[in-house]
Amino acid sequence: MKVKDLFKNKTVYSFEVFPPKSTSSVDTIYNALDKLVDLHPDFISVTFSAGGSGNSGLALDIASKVKSMGITPVLHLPCINYTKEQIDATLVEAANRGIDHILALRGDINPDIPPVKDFAYACDLIRYLRSKGDFDIAAACYPEGHPDADTLEQDIENLKIKVDAGADHLITQLFFDNSFFWNFREEAAKKGINVPIEAGIMPVVNKKQIERMVTTCGASLPQKFVKIMQKYEHNPEALRDAGIAYAIDQIIDLAAGDVDGIHLYTMNNPYVAQKITEAVSGVISV
Repeated sequence: MKVKDLFKNKTVYSFEVFPPKSTSSVDTIYNALDKLVDLHPDFISVTFSAGGSGNSGLALDIASKVKSMGITPVLHLPCINYTKEQIDATLVEAANRGIDHILALRGDINPDIPPVKDFAYACDLIRYLRSKGDFDIAAACYPEGHPDADTLEQDIENLKIKVDAGADHLITQLFFDNSFFWNFREEAAKKGINVPIEAGIMPVVNKKQIERMVTTCGASLPQKFVKIMQKYEHNPEALRDAGIAYAIDQIIDLAAGDVDGIHLYTMNNPYVAQKITEAVSGVISV
């Protein structure tokens, strides 16, 4: 069954993983997958190098491993630094491995790598995927607005273009204040965006992680969250447990508001994913 069809019957629950750095053993991700699969997510998305090289082959290997374990893999596919020929080659390889779920992304712009611009925006890639086959296509969205957009309204108008191009469902960037999500969902509906929207949740388990995430994606930090960081920043175990508890609280509130799905940014940490899954399994039927 395609992921897009699951939303009709349940609150979808999914994970994101990423290939390890070149300095780490590839076994680390496969060991993590062994534990993550036991939590029975509806799908696992696998990030993909946005730089036109790097971990693309490994991402396909990991997605293939996910599929062999009985879980649907969703392959991230950024397009800004890839030619049409490279995208075609990736799609052929994905098809050979039975992978037909794609998260279509523009990808981050690297000032050191000139964009190829065969696909300038994610909507261009989505249209192309629609012309190539029967893919289940997810797209990204931003409850606080994309950093490149002048306003949230402008960003939602751009999102409508992605949906009209053929996106089946959406996954949000991480956020720590659910009020941004509720407002975003309401404004998206006003613009005629009626595809399912999964809420992206990242459990923060160390101070460096949150500092990096805020720098890269600009997510706002509620005062409640700041207090947690300040109180426990020098106690790693307490900060980990507090971060898990905060994510659980977010998910329960989202489930009570009939969210379409929860997408957990696992950071390849099965312990954290397990603790959260055990705590929310009753409210979202994991």
